[in-house]
Amino acid sequence: MTRTELVSEIAMQTGLAGEDVDKAVKAFVNVVTEELKKGGKVQMIGFGTFETTDRPAGEVRNPRTGEMVAYEASRAPRFKPGKAFKEAVNEAE
Repeated sequence: MTRTELVSEIAMQTGLAGEDVDKAVKAFVNVVTEELKKGGKVQMIGFGTFETTDRPAGEVRNPRTGEMVAYEASRAPRFKPGKAFKEAVNEAE
């Protein structure tokens, strides 16, 4: 599902205007992004948690050339699904 399809589906289910839903989706993404930049996390009980993990610097081997390649430490975004969300995805239809 693309962002446009997501906005259309939410608009259809809520009866809100597509433009308003698009603004809400943009705001959601911006809020989550800003909170993760600050090192925080966003918990939505029943859905899941958006957080970051720190990845230390290191080296990996390029499988094509065999050469060792260094990479810098970084912070990666992570989504951990909640129990209710996992159960809903896995229930038989």
